[in-house]
Amino acid sequence: MSVRELVVLGTASQVPTRHRNHNGYLLRWDGEGILFDPGEGTQRQMLRAGVAAHDLNRICVTHFHGDHSLGLAGVIQRINLDRVPHEITAHYPRSGRRYFERLRYATAYRETAALTEAPVDTDGDLAVTASYTLEARRLSHPVESYGYRLVEPDGRRMLPERLAAHGIAGPAVGRLQREGSVDGVSLADVSEVRRGQRFAFVMDTRLCDGVHALADGCDLLVIESTFLDEDATLAQDHGHLTAGQAADVARRAGVRHLVLTHFSQRYTDPTAFERQARAAGFDGELTVARDLLRVPIPKRS
Repeated sequence: MSVRELVVLGTASQVPTRHRNHNGYLLRWDGEGILFDPGEGTQRQMLRAGVAAHDLNRICVTHFHGDHSLGLAGVIQRINLDRVPHEITAHYPRSGRRYFERLRYATAYRETAALTEAPVDTDGDLAVTASYTLEARRLSHPVESYGYRLVEPDGRRMLPERLAAHGIAGPAVGRLQREGSVDGVSLADVSEVRRGQRFAFVMDTRLCDGVHALADGCDLLVIESTFLDEDATLAQDHGHLTAGQAADVARRAGVRHLVLTHFSQRYTDPTAFERQARAAGFDGELTVARDLLRVPIPKRS
């Protein structure tokens, strides 16, 4: 049975707190695992969340500030220690290649796994698989930063009443799905488009075109809300979003489930982020992330 869920490993920005680890997020998408922004302590958080190195197929780094990347050294060494048998692909901004190399070889260890580097330097598709297309979009931060988005290919939803009207039943339904037509009845005659699911991961950034492009039509949007709205000037100066800004993006984009994360240590009341997101007009499902939380991708509508 396929599983599509977000496993939250850490939710703190800049420095960890007593209750929040540095960033770290694992997306389980059918049989694959995509690790986003492994900050310091991610390897331990994976252990606590029941995530193994063998679960990883891709690593996606938005940018090379420490709270988003210092965990790379430990994660990469664990991949090799556990002798992960399949290839793992790492995406990160090409301008930060020297940082990736330093973290990859921070200390001595024996390389046993296949880790392929695929740096990002422009907007567009990074990978196309049978179950998703992985895209990147440039964000607005003091260092080069990219957000990531998964889009499932559209499928078809069979309509029982139309099947019955055309006399299609039993094995003929499967044949119709495979071949596209049976006895003059086409797939379009008895089905409708089922839009593929969409997931986006947006970290450190000001408002920009990339944010809106990534969020568009998402079933699940994971987005930074480092600051509360009263500190919007600080957010702008440091290249971040407020809770209200993130929620407004989600509202305009038609997001079904919004996950706010990457909180500044200056705030002690997480409910304030929810209140400001609701005040911004977002009325979909809303989660203020906490460490080790699991968030399922909403079921297809």
